[in-house]
Amino acid sequence: MSAAAASAHYFLGVDGGGTGCRARIEDEAGTVLGQGLSGPATTRLGIDAAWASVAKAFGAAIEEAGFGTAEIARIRAGIGLAGIGRKGALEALRAIAHPFASIDFVSDGVGACLGAHSGQDGAIVIAGTGSIGIGFVDGRELRVGGYGFPISDEGSGADLGLKAVQLALRAHDGRHDRTALLAEVMQRFKDDPIEAVAWMDRATATDYAAFAPMVIRHADQGDPVGRRIVQSAAEHVDTFVRVLFEKGAPRVTLLGGLSSPLEPWLAPDVRRRLKPADGDAVSGAIILAKKSPW
Repeated sequence: MSAAAASAHYFLGVDGGGTGCRARIEDEAGTVLGQGLSGPATTRLGIDAAWASVAKAFGAAIEEAGFGTAEIARIRAGIGLAGIGRKGALEALRAIAHPFASIDFVSDGVGACLGAHSGQDGAIVIAGTGSIGIGFVDGRELRVGGYGFPISDEGSGADLGLKAVQLALRAHDGRHDRTALLAEVMQRFKDDPIEAVAWMDRATATDYAAFAPMVIRHADQGDPVGRRIVQSAAEHVDTFVRVLFEKGAPRVTLLGGLSSPLEPWLAPDVRRRLKPADGDAVSGAIILAKKSPW
């Protein structure tokens, strides 16, 4: 091994979300050396389960890179993880033994924000299963919403699904006009409210969000209830974006699985001010890794 290779630095970025986990290893020039994937990585599953998913993803990336013990010891790692704000989560993660030169943790949203603006000041609004606004300005962290479904996460996929199910039940009772959207929602429950109640007892935010594509499809086809639900979601996203600008964010990016379908429904002034992302959440985790002290 050459002296240059022996002293090379490597950077690992991990984006651990509620639906899956991605890992990437780059060298100092930004060349991708290895990548890995795994399942959900959120502290809501427990610290051990979240770390197991993270380790599976970065293990696959290390294997693809062909790294041995010497190279692994020169990796600086940045981990973005969903649910890291839960009480005691960060301390528990920092207590886990690891083989790297350094490791640092942030929420998956912060990682996405770092990636979207190349580590510079800016903000993001995530509209996916949940929703949140996050940003950084002059060392200050900005936050809008994102306190969890069903008490928060307005404009999210879960919120769209909840409203659709609520209105479908009202239509079934005759308390609301039955549109094509509401009829299709009730078909999922065999037109039986008791089926809906049984589903509700075990349903997660992800289960509610599974209705979001249906709501958007009917909205795009002109269903009046679908249009009202989607327009309401878009108005919440509009508010997220405007508040982040009011708080001093110089630029805002819209991210998440609902970002593309919702964007045409946003107010013109909001659409004009949105900035495309520079990079993804894994890029943000790598930026974090590069900032970490040895």
